[in-house]
Amino acid sequence: MKRDLITPQDFTVEELDHLFDLADDIREHPAKYAHACEGKKMATCFFEPSTRTRLSHETAMLNLGGRTMGFPDAGVSSATKGETVADTARVISCFADIMVIRHPREGAAMVAAQYASIPVINAGDGGHQHPTQTLTDLLTIRSLQGHLDHFTIGLCGDLKFGRTVHSLINALVRYPDVHFVFISPPELKVPDYITDKLDELGIPYEEHVRLEDAISKLDILYMTRIQKERFFNEDDYVRLKNFYILDAEKMKLAKKDCYVLHPLPRVNEIAAEVDSDPRAAYFRQVQYGVYVRMALILTLLNIHID
Repeated sequence: MKRDLITPQDFTVEELDHLFDLADDIREHPAKYAHACEGKKMATCFFEPSTRTRLSHETAMLNLGGRTMGFPDAGVSSATKGETVADTARVISCFADIMVIRHPREGAAMVAAQYASIPVINAGDGGHQHPTQTLTDLLTIRSLQGHLDHFTIGLCGDLKFGRTVHSLINALVRYPDVHFVFISPPELKVPDYITDKLDELGIPYEEHVRLEDAISKLDILYMTRIQKERFFNEDDYVRLKNFYILDAEKMKLAKKDCYVLHPLPRVNEIAAEVDSDPRAAYFRQVQYGVYVRMALILTLLNIHID
């Protein structure tokens, strides 16, 4: 049976460990995997703009010796003519061996997976899930800390609409002794369904408005941008867009080994002066994203390299 990645929960913790081990081996021995996907084609179907996620998937496939095809936004697809996601998935299955889809509508990736005869990777569906970013985040944290348990993570910014945040929380609750600190303006606080789940599982969390009140407690600080595209009211966006700016002064309050992550793109929520801080790990995070997507492609295509 084909496998898809629609949410991070599609893989068990043990399967994720194996995936991350494979990503580490790819990082250490890239030549070993350079021809693993020769003759294979990947379709990247992006109904919503993207730079890192689309190029990261395409780079991953090219690094494996495969080929890529697809479209960068809905305006150059048959969606403009009214084609459904289900029909798009059926059509792409005739052309490619694996499909990557990003869509502004929640649940679109699940629909694609139901109708496609090839593996489907969810590259983001509305404000819901972004599982490959979550895999990237988990691999980055594991590589920096050496483990995915017994630490405190602060998530700062747009916690209401941020699909990267929602996916990461849902993945980390499966690891022991992970403490969550949510930092956001009241209008963008983490949704109740997530805090209700944490309460149900007995997982501790804190909520703060000021970053300065929380940063000293953290082992990982996960910054996010205020997402203009998720707002219906321009005035609300303008009022909140500069609510958080991480700068060198605030970094003085953080632990010496508190790493800063960001799913990117950033706007101005992390000042450029932070880039030179050895704790700034967001560009390393981008590179880890290529390795973990290479491992994911191999896993979903059931390709094994000895």
